[in-house]
Amino acid sequence: MAAEYKYGVYGRIGDDIAQNASEAGTAPVYFGTAPVHLFSDPTDKVNKPIKISNLSDAVKKVGHFADSAKWGAYTLCEAIAAHFANPNGNVGPIYVVNVLDPNKHKKSAATTQEIVFINRKATIASTSIIVSTLAIADKVLGTDYTVSYDFSSGVLTITDIGKTAIEAAEVSFNEVDTEAITAADIVGGEATDGGLTGIAALKLVYQTCNVIPTYLAAPGWSDKKAVYDALVAASQNINGHWCAFVYADIPVKDVSTIEAAKAWKDTNGYNSGFSKVFWPQAKNGADVYHLATLALVEKLRCDMSNDDVPFETDGNKTLAISGLYFGSGVNIPGFDKADANELTAAGIATAIYWEGNWRTWGDHTAAYSFGGNYKAREIFDVNMIMLFYIANSFQKEWGTTIDKPMTTALRDTILNREQEKLDALVAQGALIGKPTVAFLESNNDESDILNGNFRWDIAATNTPPLKSATGVVCYTDAGFSTYFGGEA
Repeated sequence: MAAEYKYGVYGRIGDDIAQNASEAGTAPVYFGTAPVHLFSDPTDKVNKPIKISNLSDAVKKVGHFADSAKWGAYTLCEAIAAHFANPNGNVGPIYVVNVLDPNKHKKSAATTQEIVFINRKATIASTSIIVSTLAIADKVLGTDYTVSYDFSSGVLTITDIGKTAIEAAEVSFNEVDTEAITAADIVGGEATDGGLTGIAALKLVYQTCNVIPTYLAAPGWSDKKAVYDALVAASQNINGHWCAFVYADIPVKDVSTIEAAKAWKDTNGYNSGFSKVFWPQAKNGADVYHLATLALVEKLRCDMSNDDVPFETDGNKTLAISGLYFGSGVNIPGFDKADANELTAAGIATAIYWEGNWRTWGDHTAAYSFGGNYKAREIFDVNMIMLFYIANSFQKEWGTTIDKPMTTALRDTILNREQEKLDALVAQGALIGKPTVAFLESNNDESDILNGNFRWDIAATNTPPLKSATGVVCYTDAGFSTYFGGEA
């Protein structure tokens, strides 16, 4: 296109500029549904990891509704809003896998509607139209008309671009059916054509986005047993290498008391040390969020502030919420910190009101239960997350050395470099004591070496969170001496 000649002063309205999001180096991956049916070509937006950097990026790549009333149908919108429309500040990027497939999740019968063009434009207010199916009889898309959708207004615009103006027409289209989406779609698997769907598409994150998954979540779905189990299973040995930590929720439906939440957790087996579970939900005005989503936002914020070393828990972080939410029509005033501690003692994180703010509350994994049986590493969320961090770092650092000659120089290079990294983590405050890395003869026997298998043993203690602090205040009568000339 030739450059436009200009002479004078000009002004025009440009694209919206999204509020910047602080960037963390750890990577949350969300699974759920997004309104991709409102794009003219949604094929590259289904069951594929997509990086989202800010709000406008989300609108362009997967679509977004700010209206929380739609988040039940389009669950990824909640995560997008929590990360990129957060009063406490935005933080990202995030990676999303949408399972809503317009070719599969649609109503069986097509819809027809009469439209009228004014100044060559016609509009339809809808959030359910599958845009790629919209057709005008005897007209050709791209030649006679174009179609675009505005997520902010919820309006589809059909623009007449043909030689002869259209005054009125009948359009036909299919509509999406979000109720047809099930937990099985979120869990996913390997399709007959070899493609990966749902949580199984986690395998694609590293190779398509060049990032190691750090956290996994599925807002609105993780309270389904099948989805939770799939997230936990997928979090271990991703691509045969990486480990991630799961953020999940206990449902509020039919779970409206602390005792009910504890019983539900135990009955449904939400007790993996690879996960952290939350109850109930939170509200900010009319908007309702899952606590796991809000806590994951704060975990990412912590990681960013600590040079992307994930040693600080998401517990006791300020939330931009107005209260707790126990489900539609349930009128419960909430609970205090003493009540909340009943939950945390059972390995359930929650939120409390403290010093003028609502705050996340709880730093245990789902495996923890006060007085119960669990591994020491499963006491705190950051215990597990830091172990994953060290293991992932080792693999990432030395992956390119595979098939190089295993000389003693290479052995020592790995020893020295890994010890250097551990010492740096101690200096940062992420680890305590004297972490070590060793190449032990007892763990590298002749048969292993013969087959080219070598092992380095890393021992590290992460810095535990200050879970409680007790000040013991005692009365003394020593002060009475001030009446008789003694020192107070």
